[in-house]
Amino acid sequence: MLDQGAPPHNGSPAAPPSPGAGARLMRRKPVERLVAEGGQGEGGSLRRSLGLWQLTMISIGATLGTGIFVVLGEAVPKAGPAVTLSFVIAGLTALFSALSYAELAGTIPVSGSSYSYAYATMGELIAWVCGWCLMLEYGVSVAAVAVGWGEYLNELLDGTIGVTIPAALSAPPGDGGVFNLPALIVVLLAMAFLMGGARESARANTIMVVVKIGALVLFCAIGVQGFRSGNYENFMPLGMAGVSAAGATLFFSYIGFDAASTAGEEARNAQRDLPRAILLSLAIITALYVLVAAVAVGAKPWQDFTDSEAALAQIMSEVTGQTFWGTLLAFCAVIAIASVVLTVLYGQTRILFAMSRDGLVPKAFGRVSPKTGTPRTNTLIVSLFCGVLAAAIPLGQLADATSIGTLFAFALVNVAVVVLRRSRPDMPRTFRVPLSPLLPALGLAFCLWMMGSLSTVTWVVFGVWMAVGLVFYFLYGYRRSRLAAPATSEAK
Repeated sequence: MLDQGAPPHNGSPAAPPSPGAGARLMRRKPVERLVAEGGQGEGGSLRRSLGLWQLTMISIGATLGTGIFVVLGEAVPKAGPAVTLSFVIAGLTALFSALSYAELAGTIPVSGSSYSYAYATMGELIAWVCGWCLMLEYGVSVAAVAVGWGEYLNELLDGTIGVTIPAALSAPPGDGGVFNLPALIVVLLAMAFLMGGARESARANTIMVVVKIGALVLFCAIGVQGFRSGNYENFMPLGMAGVSAAGATLFFSYIGFDAASTAGEEARNAQRDLPRAILLSLAIITALYVLVAAVAVGAKPWQDFTDSEAALAQIMSEVTGQTFWGTLLAFCAVIAIASVVLTVLYGQTRILFAMSRDGLVPKAFGRVSPKTGTPRTNTLIVSLFCGVLAAAIPLGQLADATSIGTLFAFALVNVAVVVLRRSRPDMPRTFRVPLSPLLPALGLAFCLWMMGSLSTVTWVVFGVWMAVGLVFYFLYGYRRSRLAAPATSEAK
């Protein structure tokens, strides 16, 4: 007898029920699928050509730039000679998140960085929010750094040949100019290197990183000649509160160490080298920062520091009595900032590449040139956007949005480590965060604390950016996501 309550049989199995909207928003992409798809794009694949040295240089290139050349004049008045301690505190704060990045980069070695880590652990909506934050971080950062490059270029030209670029061509509308040509030029130069291939751009970046590390070592060699131990007699004149305030300012000099994680699909041995590159770059950067700060304060009384972009150049000129060394440092600063533009632009294109492969942004961002093994269309679009943003729009406080986007992404990475440890405890890991979940929890707490210290205007900009991102996701990514197909419903 037939079951009277059964549906009529039509010869084909019943279709599985489609997941609800909430389940679709929380769908996760299995780690195995993330890794299996690594390197594959529309029409070609990325080339694995980067070793530990190049990966480390990418992270140093993205981090060691405007910070150390500008930040001392801003931080020393807050902490006094104890600014060296502030650098250590800021470095330890960055280390908590760096450990989490190192574990996930070795476990999920793909181009998407924290976007992909969030996709594997917290679901598509959180991954989209993280990726959207990274677009804010990298896009605005490229534009802001490009503007700074133009300012240093003017200083260099003035110090060498006594000529400066007219304000009309070196500042955007609203800042006393018409079009910031130097900012556009440095972005286009970076684009040209990236178009040539990952290995070629990594080689150019390595040369620039060696130049700027050499410049900081040269500063220490010259600055130590003017060292006066009396400058350290009152080591902490403004107390621990001053040290903490300076540390919060200096933390943003460490942003960029995660850049190597965006090269996961172009590393020859990603699982081994990515964790090493992230931690090694952070160690090198922290050592340089502390050494430069110690020499600078020893050569110049802390009360004489002002909020000047040329603090290091001024010290070199004062110690030697010659302007040549300050001009040489300005030249090295131009090189240093150019490498930041190159590596940050690289990271932006690789994150968009990963998002395009998942269907959340248009396919154009995932097309790979079979000739160079790079996402050339992606690179062209991103470079032109960032170049025009830097050249034609006064960024002002919008540049602070870089910090909040970065901190939000860092916070999610610390959460992702703990989630993946619990959901996939047996997964092979080439590096493990010690004392987990304590250290990831500290990393999360520090990120939230730093975010809370940012201005209201920055939070408003962040809120507007998030609202725009969510609108784009629900109109485009939600429907076009490759995980939306029934065949991929294993991502739960």
